Amino acid sequence: MPPIDMFTYSATALADPASAALAITPSDGSDLLMVPRALYCTGAGTVQVTMRAGGDPVILPMLVGTPLPVRVTRVWATGTTATGIVGVW
Repeated sequence: MPPIDMFTYSATALADPASAALAITPSDGSDLLMVPRALYCTGAGTVQVTMRAGGDPVILPMLVGTPLPVRVTRVWATGTTATGIVGVW
């Protein structure tokens, strides 16, 4: 029997806890399959990302265990030094 989820039929707001996660491999040639609501990492550094709204890529700092609340379509290999990157939504 699956666990009971009291919030199954509630609308999800951007500030709500994530319910899914996916490991991200930085790539200069491929966009993400899902647009996350935040990024986490296991090794601090920087991420070069393309924001969901578009524009030029930007480089952002990442700290271990601290969510980076950004909605991105790509995490670039170039300019990214953080490791163990995970997107959550």
